[in-house]
Amino acid sequence: MARYNPKEVEPKWRKAWADADVFRAEIDHARPKYYALEMFPYPSGSLHMGHVRNYTLGDANARFKRARGFNVLHPMGWDGFGLPAENAAMERGVDPRAWTYANIDKMRAELKQLGLSIDWSREFATCDPAYYGQQQAWFIDLMARGMVYRREGVVNWDPVDQTVLANEQVVDGRGWRSGAVVEKRKLNQWFMRITDYADALLEGLKTLDRWPDKVRLMQENWIGRSKGLKFSFKWADAAPDGFDAGLEVYTTRPDTLYGASFVGVAPDHPLAQQIAASDPKAAAFIEACRKGGASEAEIETAEKIGFDTGLTVAHPFDPTWRLPVWIANFILMDYGTGAIFACPAHDQRDLDFARKYDLPVRPVVLPPGEDPATYTVGTEAYTGPGTIFRSADLDGLEIEPAKAAAIARIEALGLGQGATVFRLRDWGVARQRGWGCPVPVVHCDTCGVVAVPKAQLPVELPQDLDFSKPGNALARHPTWKTTTCPDCGGPATRETDTLDTFVDSSWYFARFTDPTAADPIDKAAADYWMPVDQYVGGIEHAVLHLLYARFVNRALADAGMLEAREPFAGLFTQGMVTHETYRLQNGDWVEPKELEITAEGNTRRAVRVSDGQPVIIGDIEKMSKSKRNTVAPGDIFEVYGVDAARLFVLSDSPPERDSIWSTSGVEGAWRFVNRVWAEFDAQPETNEPADIASDPKAAALRVATHRTIKAVTEAVEGFRFNSGIARLYEFLNSLKAAPVEGASPALLAARSEALSAFARLVSPFTPHLAEEAWARIGGEGMVVSAPWPDFDPALTEDAVRVLPVQVNGKRRGEISAPAGAEPADVEKMVLDDPEIARRLEGLTIRKVIVVKDRIVNIVAS
Repeated sequence: MARYNPKEVEPKWRKAWADADVFRAEIDHARPKYYALEMFPYPSGSLHMGHVRNYTLGDANARFKRARGFNVLHPMGWDGFGLPAENAAMERGVDPRAWTYANIDKMRAELKQLGLSIDWSREFATCDPAYYGQQQAWFIDLMARGMVYRREGVVNWDPVDQTVLANEQVVDGRGWRSGAVVEKRKLNQWFMRITDYADALLEGLKTLDRWPDKVRLMQENWIGRSKGLKFSFKWADAAPDGFDAGLEVYTTRPDTLYGASFVGVAPDHPLAQQIAASDPKAAAFIEACRKGGASEAEIETAEKIGFDTGLTVAHPFDPTWRLPVWIANFILMDYGTGAIFACPAHDQRDLDFARKYDLPVRPVVLPPGEDPATYTVGTEAYTGPGTIFRSADLDGLEIEPAKAAAIARIEALGLGQGATVFRLRDWGVARQRGWGCPVPVVHCDTCGVVAVPKAQLPVELPQDLDFSKPGNALARHPTWKTTTCPDCGGPATRETDTLDTFVDSSWYFARFTDPTAADPIDKAAADYWMPVDQYVGGIEHAVLHLLYARFVNRALADAGMLEAREPFAGLFTQGMVTHETYRLQNGDWVEPKELEITAEGNTRRAVRVSDGQPVIIGDIEKMSKSKRNTVAPGDIFEVYGVDAARLFVLSDSPPERDSIWSTSGVEGAWRFVNRVWAEFDAQPETNEPADIASDPKAAALRVATHRTIKAVTEAVEGFRFNSGIARLYEFLNSLKAAPVEGASPALLAARSEALSAFARLVSPFTPHLAEEAWARIGGEGMVVSAPWPDFDPALTEDAVRVLPVQVNGKRRGEISAPAGAEPADVEKMVLDDPEIARRLEGLTIRKVIVVKDRIVNIVAS
C-alpha cells in the first residue's frame, strides 16, 4: 500500500489549483452567485489557531457552495493600518509600512498553505494608497452630502496611545488596545452622521434572519431607541443667562413625574459650563468628572457624585414644588438633552445619588400586592410593573397608560412633547495617528475647510514618518502638511488626523467586488455580488465593525454606488480556540511545546523539558501570546499535515462554540486521514460493471452511501461541520466493513460508488486528501471542480430504526424497531430483549420512557 504523505500531496495540489486558477471569480449570470467572506485579518506577523479555525470554516462553506453549482466569490485582504504597526515602529525603530507588508507576505504564505479556495487576484491591503485613495473619494462624496462634519465635541482620549477612541473602543473605562484609563477632552473632531440612520439600522435588523439573535440584540441595544418626553422646566427664580425658555430635559419615564426629587445636568451641559466659568468649585468638579470613566458601562458602575448649582426649577404639575438643579457625573451630554429629572425610587442611578446627598425618595409606582400606605424603597430602586399612586390624576393607571397621560398633559401645558431618542451617537472617526488613512481636506485661513479635489487623490502618507515619540507622527512631519488651497491657491495646511481603522473595514467587502475599479465601487460588479451571502468572524465585532459596515453600506447606497442596503445577508460567529495554560512556580508562563506531561490515573503532571522544573497546569483559556498558550499552526502542519489540522478544528465541537486544542485531537484527525487513504488505495483501479442490488452487502453499502450524502449535505448547509464529519467517520466504518478482499463484482461497484461520493463529501474539510483520493480512483478532472453528489430519497428512508436503550441515563444496548412503532410495542420489545434483561437483573423497573423513533429510557432501582 502506498503511504499517504502530506508533505508531498498537499503542495502538489495547491500548485495544481493555482496553475489552473480554479478559484478566480468572474461575473456569470448563468449561475447563482455566492459571496463567501471571512473578516479579514490584521497582519500581526503569523497565523494562530484562531485564524486557522476562522478561515477553515469559511473555506469549507465556500468549497461546498462551489460544488453545489454556485458561482463563488471568496476573496482575501488585509486590515493594514493600526496601532500595532506604530507601536512596532516606536519600540523597534522599524518603518510601519515595511513591518506591515513583511507581515502580510508571511501571513499570505501561511494562509495559502491552508489550502484556502481564495481568489488571490482580488487581494489588497487597506494601507495600499490605491485602496485608501478610493476611501478618501467616497469620504469627500459623503462630506458633500452632509454625512461628514467637523465640530468641537467631548471625546474619549487615550493618554498612552494619545488618540481619540470611539465609545465602542472604550472597555471598562480603558482604551481597548493600551489598557490606559480613558479621559474626556474637548477637541475639534470629524464625525459621520450615523444617527441619521438610527431608525433604518434598527429596522434593518428585522431582515437579517440569518444573523445570530445575540448579535442582533447587541446592535439593537447599542442603537437604543427609546420613546419618551422632551419638556422644559420653568425656573423657580430668575433664569440663568441664555436659558430664559427653561431647562429642557428628556425622560423615558414621564409616568414618574410625581416622584421627582431633583433635576440633573451633564458636566458638559452648557448650563454647567456657564456656572463653571464663574465658580471655581464647579469647574474643579467638572474637571474631576472628565478624569473619570468615559464609557457608559463604567459611568454606570462608578460612584455617583454631584455638584449643587443652587438653582431651582418648578415642577410642571405644581409651580409651588421646587426641585434643585445638580451637575451629576452619571448624566451624558450626548443622550437626549444632557439633562434629566430624577425619580430615585424607580431608577437605581438616581437612587444611589439621592441617598448620597440626602435627597427625597418618593415611590410612585406600586408593585403588585404592596400596601400603598406602607410601601417604601430601600437601597434598590423598583423598576418592575405596577400601578401609579401618590400622583394625583395619574393614580390607578398602569405604567404605559400613565406615560401617555403624562405626555398629553405636558403637551396641553405647552411645555414639551413626546419624542423618540436614540442611545446611538454620531461616529467620531478622527484619530491622532500617523499610520492611517489621511483625512482628505486642507485648512485655509481664507476658505476654511476645503476638500481635496478627487484628481489629487490619494493624499498619500509620507515615506519618512518619525515614530520615535508618542503622539501623531503625521502632525510632527516637517513638510507634509504644508500645501496650497485648492480653491484660492493660497497657503493651507493638510488635516493631520487620520481615519479610524474601522472606516477602512467598513466597505472593503464592496471593494472586493472589483478591486481595480476606477471609482470606489463598480456598481455593476457590486450589484451582481452583493450582499455577502455568508460572513464569518468573531462575536467581538458585533457592535464595532458590523454596525459601522451596515451604516457605511447604506450611506454609499444612498449615494448611488450600490443597491444592496444590508452588506451581510448571513453572519456566523465562530467560537474561540482555547488551550490549557502553564506556569512555573515563579509565575512565568510556559509554552505547551516546552513541556512533557504525564498522567497517573486521574493525576496529570507537567515539567519543563529543558530543566525539569515542575509546571502548574492552569485553566483552559483563549489562546494568547501574552499567556504563551498558543500552538503554532506551522508546527502542526509539519508533523500532521494541513488537512489533519483543518479536520480537527472543524470536527472538535460545534463551530459556534469554543474549541479546546489538544494534541490527541489532532492525532485522531491524522489517523482518520490515513484510514481514508487506505480505503482509496486498496480499491482496484478498474471495476467490472455489476448489478449492485444483486448482492445484499453491496446494496447495504449503497444505502449507507446515499444516507451519508443526505446527512452531510444537511449538516454543511446548516454550518454543523462537526456533525457532517461525524457522519463521514461512520461512513468510513461502513467501507471498512465491506473490504476489497474477497469482494464480489457488485460490492466492488458499490465501493466505487461510495468512494466517489466520499472524495467529494470530504473535500470541503480535507481538500488535499480529497484531490489525491479522487485521482486515485480515476475521477474526472479535479475534485474541486466536481459536482456535489446527489442522493436517492428512496434509499434514505428508514424502514427500521435503531433505538439506543438507556438505563438510569447510561447506554446499555440498542434495539431495532419498525419506523413509527408505537411506544407500547417498543417497550415490550425492549423488555423482551435478553441483553437488556441481563442489564436489569436485580433492579425494579420504575418507568419506561419511549421517545418515538429516537430513544428508550428505563428508570430502575
